[in-house]
Amino acid sequence: MTDTARLPECNPDLLRSLFLFESLSDERLDYLCRHGEVVRVEPGWLYREGEDATCFYVLLDGLLVMSRNVDGDEVEVNRTSQRGVYVGAWTAYLGDLVPQVYDQSVRVTETSDFFQLDATVLRDVMRDWFPMAQHLLAGLFHGFTNRQRTIAQRERLLALGSLSAGLTHELNNPAAAAVRATSTLQQRVSKMREKLAALAAGHLDEAALQTLIKFQDEAAHRVANAPKLSAIESADREDELAEWLEDHEVARGYEIAPTFVQGGIDPDWLELVANAAPADSLAGAIHWLYYTIDTELLMKEITDSTSRISSLVEAAKQYSQMDRSPFQTVDLHDLLDSTLVMLARKIPPGVKVVKHYDESLPPVPSYAAELNQVWTNLIDNALQAMGDTGTLTISTHADDEFATVLIADTGPGIPDDIKDRIFDPFFTTKPIGQGTGLGLDIAWRIVVNKHRGYLKVKSQPGETVFVVRLPVDGPQIGETT
Repeated sequence: MTDTARLPECNPDLLRSLFLFESLSDERLDYLCRHGEVVRVEPGWLYREGEDATCFYVLLDGLLVMSRNVDGDEVEVNRTSQRGVYVGAWTAYLGDLVPQVYDQSVRVTETSDFFQLDATVLRDVMRDWFPMAQHLLAGLFHGFTNRQRTIAQRERLLALGSLSAGLTHELNNPAAAAVRATSTLQQRVSKMREKLAALAAGHLDEAALQTLIKFQDEAAHRVANAPKLSAIESADREDELAEWLEDHEVARGYEIAPTFVQGGIDPDWLELVANAAPADSLAGAIHWLYYTIDTELLMKEITDSTSRISSLVEAAKQYSQMDRSPFQTVDLHDLLDSTLVMLARKIPPGVKVVKHYDESLPPVPSYAAELNQVWTNLIDNALQAMGDTGTLTISTHADDEFATVLIADTGPGIPDDIKDRIFDPFFTTKPIGQGTGLGLDIAWRIVVNKHRGYLKVKSQPGETVFVVRLPVDGPQIGETT
């Protein structure tokens, strides 16, 4: 076709030559011609994604290119010159049940002719001419949407169940440690009282007893500041202390020595105790200090365990956004950290987690609980890709418009032939029963549709990076879907 070619006249024969209209009667074809028109479009945009869907187009002659906006780039999804191909407001028959906007962009690369129909006309003829088909199509559309929503909810519940099991396991360990330490602490306090009573009834004068009490206070201070030792260093010091205790005729030296080492006690400090206590009271003094140190260590274990429980509960609240507004201004680092805590049990010992956080990252207005779902899906996919070994890297940075989160893994990468499909609903490479194919679709809809952000992937063998960009001003409430 050339630019100077005569524009075809709309008539029943012309429309009948298009597969979309070939079965319509002359009367109906004539109605379409009277309410529609043949238009010529010069190279350029026919319409843009997100604009109000006002027209329905059927290609008569020419070439059109369909594309989607991905991270600010126009990504071509189809290119065709097939006569009769239709684009535009094809969901007009659903009326107000769905947003009537163009779901992709279309441009023509050469002068092209279309049969153009107003969206309201398409809506009316679908309802009047094909009432049964219109109901069937509406049912199929909403059935698909509802199934997608139901499966997405199921995936969220499965993820929640998995995370809850992991959280229960994580909470059980410090809780059991605290219960065990509390039970032992009661016994140690009782023994300490007995030793103190025995010392007071023995050969210690008041001055010596006061000196030992000072040693007790110093021992407690040493426990709080005890250095961390390697297994070899601990074993060497235990042997050294056990020999000192044996030389000074202190019973159960090899039982006492590990506790003294853990509490930061060395032979030089015990020599000071030996010089302050009468020889016949030294063993009792040493055992009294042993119970003191063991008591301090148990209290430290209880403190650490309960702090761990508190941290896990706080992380769970941060992750679930319990008792918090759905839309709020949040620190993305807090959300990422809480997600890592919730996924801790899924992270194999051979996977190293590296965080590169930009401390200048501003708080971002967002739907925090749903962003945590995004982090969960992306991190979980990265862990599954790597298996038992690898490096999970989480990085952040910001510019004037966007806060960016990058989640990278050192897995095998995503094959080029499926890279364009990974965000499609129900697409999965996992075995049957192990994935619904909605994890990345959910992430896409939360980031792109709800937050007006961008989500894309860069992948090569040995490195896959998911890039999430969120507007620092946040999405406009009421304009998200």
